Amino acid sequence: MTSSAPAIAVLGSTNMDLVAYTRAAPRRGETVSGREFRTVPGGKGTNQAIAAARAGGEVTMIGAVGDDEFGPRLRAALDAAGVDTAGLRTVPGPSGIAHIVVDDGGGNSIVVVPGANGAVTTLEPGDEARISGAGALLMQLELPMEGVLAGARAARAHGVRTILTPAPAQPLPDELLALTDLLVPNEHEAATLTGHQVPRRAAVAFLDLVPEVVITLGEAGSLYAARGGDPIAVPALPVRAVDTTAAGDTFVGALAVAAGEGRPMPEAMAWAAAAAAHAVQRPGASSSMPTRQEIDAVHESHLEEVR
Repeated sequence: MTSSAPAIAVLGSTNMDLVAYTRAAPRRGETVSGREFRTVPGGKGTNQAIAAARAGGEVTMIGAVGDDEFGPRLRAALDAAGVDTAGLRTVPGPSGIAHIVVDDGGGNSIVVVPGANGAVTTLEPGDEARISGAGALLMQLELPMEGVLAGARAARAHGVRTILTPAPAQPLPDELLALTDLLVPNEHEAATLTGHQVPRRAAVAFLDLVPEVVITLGEAGSLYAARGGDPIAVPALPVRAVDTTAAGDTFVGALAVAAGEGRPMPEAMAWAAAAAAHAVQRPGASSSMPTRQEIDAVHESHLEEVR
């Protein structure tokens, strides 16, 4: 990692994903046959940390794993991606897990059991220094709100840009919104939080709460809005999805790196879209995330196609 790499801190969840692949997800009361099962390190925090590290960021992870058999595996996955795990504490009890069903269309349904993530209600000694040394702090909502707020307060105190993924969607405290520089919901979270089903209307509504927003729209791309300007749409890359798990986290991790390098937001979003497009063509969450070289190759290929 070069000294010019964007420094990114991630305060978030670490889960072991228990992934079942099947033709169609079961309905309530129904049992279906699956064709494959995998255990893959995940959690929105881990996913964003690994995505940012592979995209070229210098990343540090703040969170918790349990003292069960999954804890060392989760830590090892972050270490292998080049993420600094000194801020990843080990607590008594089970690690977080996510039960994921992936259908043949690449769609997924997920049940998350927080486990050790529920212990992250405050910052530990050294965490504030990890945040203050970063250019951006990535946060999500798979940790207790008290922990998220503690991280956001530390970032604001040290002038560190805060990037919040409001997932799973839930009412956001006024204080957290006031401490958020860039909000990155998907279209469903945007609709839930604003009451607007039309993404452009949701984006405009968000600007009453935060200075910048990027709404991810799946196959329709993404939408950027900032106070004082008109919304800007950035298309997705047309690919056949195998597994969309963690596509949004891949996008956010890559976006944080590109923005940290000083790229204009629409350009950063296009590069992040290339990262997400690459990821959805492979199974798994963190295991599907592309390297910087792979992102560049997909991005350049797409640019050649549209010229």
